[in-house]
Amino acid sequence: MSGEYNYDDQGQFFPFFMLTMAGLVTIPLTYNVLKPSTDLEQTAARIKSDFKPKHGDLIEAQRKKRKRRDRKTKRIIAVILGYAFMAYMVYLIIVTQRTVPQIWDPYDILGVKRSATEQEINKFYKRLSVKFHPDKARPDPAKNETLESINDRWVEMTKAYKALTDEEIRNNYLQYGNPDGRQSTSIGIALPKWMVEEGNRWFVVAFYGILLGIILPYTLGKWWYGTQALTKDKVLHASAGNLFREWKEDISEGGVVAATSVGEEFKETLKESRSDAGAAKVEGKVLNSSALTDADKARLKSIDDPVRRKTLALLWAYLARIELEDTELEKEKYEVAPTALLLNNSFASVTLPFQVVKPLLAAYHTSQNIIQAVPPSASPLLQLPNFTPAIAAKITASPKSPSTLQKFMSLPPTVRRSLCSDMSEEQYNQAMQVASQIPHLQIAKAFFKVVGERVITPGSLVQLVIKARVIPPGTKDVPPVDPLDLEDIDPDEGDLDALHGRKPAKSKRRKTLDGKVIEDESKEGSIQPPLAHAPYFAADHAPRWHVFLAEARSGRISVPPFTFTAFDKPIFNSDGTPSFNVLTFKCPFQAPPQIHAFPFVLHLICDSYIGLDSKMDVVLDVRDPSEANAVESDDEISEPDEDTLAGQLQAMKTGGLSGAPTTTRKKKKRTASQADVPVAHTVDAAADGEDDDESDTEGDESDDTSDTDTETEDEDS
Repeated sequence: MSGEYNYDDQGQFFPFFMLTMAGLVTIPLTYNVLKPSTDLEQTAARIKSDFKPKHGDLIEAQRKKRKRRDRKTKRIIAVILGYAFMAYMVYLIIVTQRTVPQIWDPYDILGVKRSATEQEINKFYKRLSVKFHPDKARPDPAKNETLESINDRWVEMTKAYKALTDEEIRNNYLQYGNPDGRQSTSIGIALPKWMVEEGNRWFVVAFYGILLGIILPYTLGKWWYGTQALTKDKVLHASAGNLFREWKEDISEGGVVAATSVGEEFKETLKESRSDAGAAKVEGKVLNSSALTDADKARLKSIDDPVRRKTLALLWAYLARIELEDTELEKEKYEVAPTALLLNNSFASVTLPFQVVKPLLAAYHTSQNIIQAVPPSASPLLQLPNFTPAIAAKITASPKSPSTLQKFMSLPPTVRRSLCSDMSEEQYNQAMQVASQIPHLQIAKAFFKVVGERVITPGSLVQLVIKARVIPPGTKDVPPVDPLDLEDIDPDEGDLDALHGRKPAKSKRRKTLDGKVIEDESKEGSIQPPLAHAPYFAADHAPRWHVFLAEARSGRISVPPFTFTAFDKPIFNSDGTPSFNVLTFKCPFQAPPQIHAFPFVLHLICDSYIGLDSKMDVVLDVRDPSEANAVESDDEISEPDEDTLAGQLQAMKTGGLSGAPTTTRKKKKRTASQADVPVAHTVDAAADGEDDDESDTEGDESDDTSDTDTETEDEDS
């Protein structure tokens, strides 16, 4: 048997090859395009407001520009072209299949059944000879038949007849698939012949050389080095190194603003001629502004690099909302802010290894300033629509005047309106509408616990549990906290999903103080707050809350920040009013190895709104493991059952067998506070000397309370 290799003259295999190659690229790319977005900024709702700032069209244009950059436009186009090419290949496959030679089948040629006997085949062949024999058949012009085609057809019929009746020919057919015996093998290469013809093959070789030798390596290299060039904070490694060199233990918010200007990303934003255009004009306006301190102005003047100097001037112009009177400069002013926020977040990460609180707080406060376009140390009222520095200065002129957003919103409506007399009614309503939707997270209770344990022992896995509510500034008629909402239920021992936070612990049903049983629909991370109201910030931003513990005396970070972007319950009702749901945040960390009462300062900071930070004093009481054993042993003591011998003897002692009424005491769940083993103390630093409500941890077994809550009576502040 001889083998023959030939090119695919009729394009029978080439479409299969190209369809496979296109599918290897298009299908994974389709998944990348269609997979649900995990970007918080694309899944959150917005705060309702019709406020439009000056240069709102420029800011919106910058937002759309950034969205186009993240919209996967190039990948979507590639997917569409890929499927169009694949559809064309499928069309070619369907068309070429019509001309592909079929497998030689004698039954199909004669038109007899495969179950036909030899006698039936003989009879059928004789009937065919009467109709199709060349001596009797006549060419049909309507079917384009010729004498040659009639002869060829009769030869095939005869060959098929002998393949079913002649023993030798039949053996050839069964063994080789052809009545003529062994045939040569023809293997088609999945390339059309025209691609390798003398005049075309060099073009084809050049095409594949460029595709496989240049385009593919360049694409993979660009993707690889592009991903490796960025840190987890999505800034260039060179920028992160520059930020590291800018770190100082006593750095201020103004110093952090100056530090963000070292980013290498700004060289792309202000490349070539844009690095010098208008720099002197921007710098002159900034240096004449009262929003900068003398130290901030000195930093700006000391910079030699023209790109960094103009970047810092633009940042201060953005924060102080300085009119630059030039469209291109205004675009650049709003363009640098989102990049500065990324660099500021990277600076916050750089500060963590030093474990110093002040630089971290400065970075978080700078994030608030950048998002709200408010200079450091400026009035928090400027984050409300239509508030200008002049109006804010008028409101805070007197020492008794409200200096924070919360104090201002707590004033009677008539007093608030009189302080904002420079605003029109529409402008004032816009400001109040936004203020009523700001998610101000207020801590109701914070304590430490170890799942399944009565006390906290050295080296154990501790959870800092924070119970808080979202109460927008100026909210009236805030209902009291339900004590049951302040409890934290431990998961069952074998409930791995609850232990890992994938579902709520134990039952979702709980009983309120008035005896009603309600369903607890809380689910960790299920409710995302609305996007930050930042009309001057040229990008969408989802608020993030950072929680960390610091040493009360040394001012050093003890437990690194935990970041929360979603809640376990809705914070607003369908009509936009606050729901006052108690939210739960859990921060796990390892307890110190020493036995001691460790005083900490709990910081809760939102990165998007100014002046809404919370701070509390908490105490982590690490106890000796023997005390935990003592609590467990004491907890196991209970009354004997009446139907046992010990129970009958007990009843005789108490007069139960002499007709006196017997009493059965239910075994109560005990906590560390009941066993006189104090574990954690919490003191609200914002409270004016009053103790928090004592936690009610006793109750019947029907009460759905935690047997592992380690909170005790609060200490006086």
